[in-house]
Amino acid sequence: MSETPKRPVRVRRVDECSSLDEIFRNCLPAFGGAYLRRIYTILDRAIGLGCPLTVSIAGPVTVSGQHQAWLIPLLETGWIAYLSTTDAVCYHDGHRSLDNRIDPIHEVPIFGDDGALRDERTIRVTDMAFDEDVLLDQDRFLTSVLTRPEFQRKMTGTELRWRLGEFYAEQERQNGVRAGLLATCSRLSIPVFVGAPGDGSVFLNSMKLWAMRKAGVIPEYGFDLDLHAEVFEACAYHRWGLFENSVHALATLILGGGVPKNYNLQPEPALGQVLGLPNVRGYNFDVQIVTAPVTDGSLSSCPPAEAVTWGKVDKDTYLQATESLQADYSMVMPFLVGALLENRRRYLKLSRCMTAEEFELEHPGVAGYLRPTEGYRLFEQRDRLCELLTADVRDNREWLLQSVHYPLAKHP
Repeated sequence: MSETPKRPVRVRRVDECSSLDEIFRNCLPAFGGAYLRRIYTILDRAIGLGCPLTVSIAGPVTVSGQHQAWLIPLLETGWIAYLSTTDAVCYHDGHRSLDNRIDPIHEVPIFGDDGALRDERTIRVTDMAFDEDVLLDQDRFLTSVLTRPEFQRKMTGTELRWRLGEFYAEQERQNGVRAGLLATCSRLSIPVFVGAPGDGSVFLNSMKLWAMRKAGVIPEYGFDLDLHAEVFEACAYHRWGLFENSVHALATLILGGGVPKNYNLQPEPALGQVLGLPNVRGYNFDVQIVTAPVTDGSLSSCPPAEAVTWGKVDKDTYLQATESLQADYSMVMPFLVGALLENRRRYLKLSRCMTAEEFELEHPGVAGYLRPTEGYRLFEQRDRLCELLTADVRDNREWLLQSVHYPLAKHP
């Protein structure tokens, strides 16, 4: 019986490192640091191989400005296929673009006097705060948008957020503020999924208009969400990653848990177990940063190994290509994204000095860093990709017809 190879622990002094990449690889030898090192090296490998990356993010990322600090720079690399998040993230994304609202969000103490803040009509999100009138202005903006003619029909949430991003973009240009999350995703045609649309204020404003129509206050309101088509669209993108994209593999970056995480992981069981399509695999790379302890039994905390049993993560690659770090992603993502972008700049500079063949020979496994920055633009392809999946469903007719029968107990 052969012994397991022993890997010696070798480190480098931080003052001997000339890049974030070297720090991640050589200065995080143990404990939580070692988890962070593995997270980084898995992302580095997935990006270098050219895997399309899906991102799931929960938490108030737009209120806190994290979207402009590191999420948007990540989206602008061209590496990202689609985003899964919350309705609240999309709602709060618009605050900085509102008229007469220059820098509407400010810092407050986490453990301050919340009663006094309420008396001042100040809304707090952890250590971020804004005037209650910001919410009222945002509600007026959204109801104005939702009553526009182009919204008076049933559509997927991805189309809703793509169109909303265009309106945010116009506001941002008018008021001279930096592009927000939805404006960036609309510009890059990155689909934005929200698994629980009713749990947020974009939909609350739609509910207001629905209620006004029901009560006869307004004559008509035709907007509605097509949840079936939205879930089907997510499945179509997963199919694209496995069978159409040249890499034939997908990677996922999960930041926080909850519904965005589950939505990001569900296309594989939807395709393979529910629709019964053959040869469907889960993610080849799964990197997640969550605060929930694994013992709480929630989906938020479950590691990639548990997802393997559901088929959501590929069973043949998870031991080498997945990791879950128990941490607050806001503490580490600026450094992870900074290191990955630093790598891209370095490889781009090197690539300009040699032919593509020479670059691949001297720097194998990193060409994916240099994918075109315009990205995959999947939202523009959704009709075609959904039609391809529809054809697969049609071809699987016999299996599907058998799957809808079960000997139910007698019902009165």
